[in-house]
Amino acid sequence: MTEIKLAQFSGKDLKRRCFTELPVGHLDSCCSVSGHTVRGTVNVTLLQHPHSSSCRSLRGSSPVIMLTVFVVVVALVSQTAARYTPDWTSLDARPLPSWYDEAKLGIFIHWGVFSVPGFGSEWFWWHWQGQQPPDQKYVNYMSQNYPPGFTYPEFARQFHAQFFNPDDWADIFKASGAKYVVLTAKHHEGFTNWESPNSWNWNSVDTGPHRDLVGDLAEAVRNRSLHYGLYNSLYEWFHPLYLIDKKNGFKTQEFVLQKLLPELYNMVVRYRPEVIWSDGDWEAPDTYWNSTEFLAWLYNDSPVKDTVVTNDRWGAGCACKHGGYYNCEDKYTPGQLPTHKWEKCTSVDTLSWGYRRNMKMNELLPLAAIIEDLVRTVAFGGNYLLNVGPTPDGMIPPLFEERLRGVGDWLEVNGQAIYSSKPWRVQSENTTVPVWYTSKGLTVYAILTAKPPMSTVKLLAPKTSSITQVFLVGNPTPLSWAPVNPGGGLVVLLPELPYTPAQAWTLGLDFVQVKE
Repeated sequence: MTEIKLAQFSGKDLKRRCFTELPVGHLDSCCSVSGHTVRGTVNVTLLQHPHSSSCRSLRGSSPVIMLTVFVVVVALVSQTAARYTPDWTSLDARPLPSWYDEAKLGIFIHWGVFSVPGFGSEWFWWHWQGQQPPDQKYVNYMSQNYPPGFTYPEFARQFHAQFFNPDDWADIFKASGAKYVVLTAKHHEGFTNWESPNSWNWNSVDTGPHRDLVGDLAEAVRNRSLHYGLYNSLYEWFHPLYLIDKKNGFKTQEFVLQKLLPELYNMVVRYRPEVIWSDGDWEAPDTYWNSTEFLAWLYNDSPVKDTVVTNDRWGAGCACKHGGYYNCEDKYTPGQLPTHKWEKCTSVDTLSWGYRRNMKMNELLPLAAIIEDLVRTVAFGGNYLLNVGPTPDGMIPPLFEERLRGVGDWLEVNGQAIYSSKPWRVQSENTTVPVWYTSKGLTVYAILTAKPPMSTVKLLAPKTSSITQVFLVGNPTPLSWAPVNPGGGLVVLLPELPYTPAQAWTLGLDFVQVKE
């Protein structure tokens, strides 16, 4: 029997919270909670040991109970710091943890049952059996390759991940120069890549790989000093409770209270992600998803309250308006400097986020295009989240690995112009070749995303002085330059630029006017 003391919380509310966060129907068979107030403190007693026979009969119950009790303990202890309230005015005022803006580059991983058919995209199930009328391309694919009556859940048994080595993956991500990694914990199909107690028999431990993919990768990534984040879809295409709520015009919240929120709380406490990349929100308002209540807990009381960052996909109308950083839309590319921190997510495979067995070379982003996109994004103050789709047997396709290592090779030389940089007063110009500007401290960086046709390059935006110095990043020798006119600008005499498949070079400018 275990006794836990919690402050400022009634026994009645505690029991309600426990019922909400445990899987439906599991509370009575695994634990009972009682609470009473003594001198302003709630005494909570776990009346039945989690290893009792009735609990052991329930798959995964022991960790669920311990995690649930931990959620309650962490969530309810009074905090001395200012607390966020469950409304957008308060939540949107939370400062973004500094590590995120400093990181600049992350790796996105779309991996799930959809990787098994490996056809079309990660929306395979929806295009085949969800949308009306079904996409004939997917119907034909199934009829030509699978027996009559084959169902989508049967793909899960073929999701073996037998070659998945999380250390190999983490080595590739580290070599890419990325500072954070975001894995799909659950996509719209509802399959979780961890042993979710709310997704019985539709998760990577009960079927398919029979592994905790989320946990295995978390350990490997963190062992390389990278931040770890999780993608989570709010909605699930075919979950019966979600379809009931949808039919009711989202006036009911059976799916949210019995499936989504218990799963989210469990996921955060168990894996402590520093990024929660929310998606699948657009069919219902944030009030249906209880988004503000969840985020208030996340920011106030969760085990990652001081370091976690979130995006803006928390309900219809939230994108580019509410949340931590803004995604706005997939592959968002602003034409001017946004006023709010943002992130561009994009994929090496231009046609899909998930693995495709029939992808072709000309459908993949070339390395030079990735670098130019990364540089543009950072110049406009954004982070760059680059996606790869692993195979169902757990391999990152060699062409994807080649792209990631190529990015890392370029950043090894030019990273000082990217990591922890800030947008400059001018973001770009195109006098000689395309040039993107970043700044760090008193240094301004001019990143050339094409090789100049001559041995000089003209930069009109910088305002120089008699002590201005120019250098090629990666080469300590100062470069000769001449002013264009008294008001600013300079012409730089370039050395022989070293070969790089990224086709981008960086000039550093010291002692130029940083601000207007």
